[in-house]
Amino acid sequence: MDINSSPPTGAPSYLDPAHFGPWGIYLQQVERVRPYLGELERWIETLRRPRRILIVDVPIHMDDGRIAHFEGYRVQHNTSRGPGKGGVRFHQDVTLSEVMALSAWMSVKNAAVNVPFGGAKGGVRVDPKTLSRNELERLTRRYTSEIGIIIGPNKDIPAPDVNTNEQVMAWMMDTYAMNEGSNATGVVTGKPVDLGGSLGRREATGRGVFTVGQAAARHIGMDVSKSRVAVQGFGNVGSVSAKLFALAGARVVAVQDHQHTIYAEAGLDIPALMAHAVRGDALNDFPGAQVLGQDQFWDVDCDIMIPAALEQQITATNAARIKARMIIEGANGPTTPEADDILQARNVLVVPDVIANAGGVTVSYFEWVQDFSSFFWSEDEINARLVRIMQEAFAVIWQVAQDKQVSLRTATFIVGCTRILHARDLRGLYP
Repeated sequence: MDINSSPPTGAPSYLDPAHFGPWGIYLQQVERVRPYLGELERWIETLRRPRRILIVDVPIHMDDGRIAHFEGYRVQHNTSRGPGKGGVRFHQDVTLSEVMALSAWMSVKNAAVNVPFGGAKGGVRVDPKTLSRNELERLTRRYTSEIGIIIGPNKDIPAPDVNTNEQVMAWMMDTYAMNEGSNATGVVTGKPVDLGGSLGRREATGRGVFTVGQAAARHIGMDVSKSRVAVQGFGNVGSVSAKLFALAGARVVAVQDHQHTIYAEAGLDIPALMAHAVRGDALNDFPGAQVLGQDQFWDVDCDIMIPAALEQQITATNAARIKARMIIEGANGPTTPEADDILQARNVLVVPDVIANAGGVTVSYFEWVQDFSSFFWSEDEINARLVRIMQEAFAVIWQVAQDKQVSLRTATFIVGCTRILHARDLRGLYP
């Protein structure tokens, strides 16, 4: 069905083209891969319909005695290849459309790197900066209890995402264990190492961004050591990506967070900037950096741009301004389909999120395996396994892009969706 056509009478609302936003973007991406699915195309509605959507009320006692209610979600997009896998975000702008899209991108991402997971995602619409630590714990535990009916080590495994971290995962794991009456370290990943977390998990997504970025640069004849890099978002993914590119000799000339954009033609001192951010200091106070307007970020003269913030940052309104030769998507869904077309017409290589930021879920898979076996690997072993898997996955995707003469995003969807639908076809329908 054409995404721009009207849905059949009685079709679910999430197939209605009026329901755009992130989910609408995902549906457009699926339509672009349809011609390459062959006989598996008959299963395409599997990709267009989430398997399970859970919307929950999350009431908690606030410190001042009030009872506040928050809306939470857990979406399992597809579990044909294994249990659902995907993060949980706490953000004031979380919507069902966003969580649906993120769960679907997780399905494609997990299949693209060939780890045995399906796709899932969760979120609570809340600004965690307005909560005390005790309120945040109560929110996390209540949300976990509400979604506990569909998560589990062999059912659906949450992980950190925007505004959630190792501590939040520890609370989720403990809540699930208390409700189940038994320990279950594998119910979440991204936990503290002392509770069954994996070494290397914290830097894994950024390391994956760097790994596939290096591989892509070689294919287009770009010398990373002589490149200029601009990074949007200086959280875990953006900061680690910036650090690794800087260690490889690149100049990180611009960094943007949700408040400020800074620039230095000679390159920013990334370790110092990371320490600056950890102290809670604002980017615009970083010594020696020029402060730019937020919109000026898209005009920065650079070779590599890494959007590592939120969805829909690169759009039809700013894509033509970008000077980079290559964009590596550290965030999920940062580029709209219209912007994709503009960038492709300008010969800007876009390394899509569904392969570029798959390092985090790859090491989450390692953590899950280690928890089941109660045998843990060294950080060097983790990093070596991560790099090998990411390089092998990118090589397959690059070859598909060349053979089919399509973008890397479409090539990644061809690989991922084919694996998902092949598993669906093999399993058949029950009953």
